[in-house]
Parts: sequence; structure tokens; C-alpha cells
Amino acid sequence: MKPIFARGISNQFRLTLAIVLSVILLVANDRLEPVRQSISSVLSPLQYVANIPGAILDWSAESIATRNMLAKQNKQLLRQQLLMSERLQRFEHLRQENDRLRALLGSPVHMDSKKMVAEVMEVASDPFRHYVVLNHGARSGVFVGQPVVDAHGVVGQVVEISELTSRVLLISDVTHAIPVRVTRNDVRLVAQGIGELDELELRHVAKSTDLRVGDLLVSSGLGKRFPEGYPVARIMTVERDDGQSYATVTAQPLAALDRIRYLLLIWPDGNQSEQAEPIEAGADAQPQAEETP
Repeated sequence: MKPIFARGISNQFRLTLAIVLSVILLVANDRLEPVRQSISSVLSPLQYVANIPGAILDWSAESIATRNMLAKQNKQLLRQQLLMSERLQRFEHLRQENDRLRALLGSPVHMDSKKMVAEVMEVASDPFRHYVVLNHGARSGVFVGQPVVDAHGVVGQVVEISELTSRVLLISDVTHAIPVRVTRNDVRLVAQGIGELDELELRHVAKSTDLRVGDLLVSSGLGKRFPEGYPVARIMTVERDDGQSYATVTAQPLAALDRIRYLLLIWPDGNQSEQAEPIEAGADAQPQAEETP
């Protein structure tokens, strides 16, 4: 007679099998990278297909917009255009003055770099990783290590590409660090992500370093990854505890990392096709503050 309750695989055998498979996957992780890139390229069209409902909804919302709403938006845009025109006039004067000073000093003038607007297709669902997927990839000339900004400041850098898409690691990710400097006194620091979209940390800052709440941090250009002068964050808190060796400094990113939709891919001068490994905490960046005399 066949038993009613058949005995299955023992728990010890299942545990052993799981451990063996885990070890095999860890050893073969690097060898599987080409396979993952190939699968990513194959699945890229599916991301475009998955983005179609959202595009249709956006088109429908724009189509049914009322005339009053459009008129109000038009007035706001005209006002912003006037403000930007006034700023451009002042910036043009500053640019001409800067060119004259550079000519006197014999310094080379940095030409405008190539730029491309990209749209966010996907946001990371993993709470421990901060990245987004853009709708441009290797076919558009995107390369690993390429800096990405929005209308307010630095967003992150490209860490993975396929033919049609690219993955951008945000500056708030715990594995990301960016060299910065304080615009007020040119003190150089390293801004480290801590896994929070609205907060960065400045580590290993000497307590004697001249830092103030509200100081603007811009990319320093060190490491030749991010172009110099792009806004990154603004210092929120500076705490100097006598019991600690270093000061505790936090900063708030200027980029709207929690609601980004359109981003700007930047090709630094003379590095439009060069690929580089992404900057990670403890890798290229040296988390040691430098003070100006």
C-alpha cells in the first residue's frame, strides 16, 4: 500500500544544496557580467514598451488641459524667460570679464562641452541602492563614468550601459563619493552618500576646518570625473564635539533626487568617448579635508 504522507527531501540536504549554489554564484559573478549585459540589451525594448502606458497618460493629460491652465502656464513661462534673460545679460558681462582675465593670466579657456537631454525610464525599487535608468545608451555615445546633472546640480554618474539604456548611480548612494570644494574659501572635501536622498556626509573633516552652515559645495574637478564648478550640495549642519577626532558635517544635495524626470548627460572636454570606472567611496576619492592657508 502506498503511504499517504511521502517523505520529502531532508532539510540538511536543502541547506547543503543552497550553500553550494551560493558559492558557485559568488565565484562565477564576474564571468556572468557579459551575460547580464547581453540580457540587459535584449530587455531594453521591453522597458520602452513598459513606458508606453505612462507616455499615453502624459499625452492624455496634456491634451485635456484647459485653456485657462495653459494661459497661466504661458504667463509663468514668460516671467521666467524675462528673469533668465536678465541673468544671461549679467552672465555675458561676467564671461567677457573672465575671458579678459584669463587672457592676462595666460590660462586656457574651457570650451562648452557636449550635452544631451535624457528621460528617466525606471527608478530603483531596491531601498538600499539609489539609481535610475535613462533612455540613452551606447548607441547615443553614453559611456561608463559619464557625469549626469539636472537643472539644479550634480545627480550622479553612469555605471552601466546597454545599446539603448544606461544606469545612473545617484550621489546619495552609499557607494558613491564625489570630490567637492567650498566656494567661499576653496576648502576641498569629499561628499559621501549615506543612502538618504536628501542628505550627504562630509567625512574626515578636521574640527579646525573653516566650514559654515549654508556654504555651497561644487565639484572640484579632482579625479577628472566630474567637470569643475557644478553645484553639488549645501552644508546643513556642522558639529564639533570635543570627544570626537573629526567634525560631523552633513549637506543637502541641490539636485531634486526624489523627483527627477529629465536629466542632462555631459561629455567632459577631451573625454567624450573615454570609459572609466565609477567613483566609489574609498576608491579614487581621498576622504581628507584640505584647508587653505
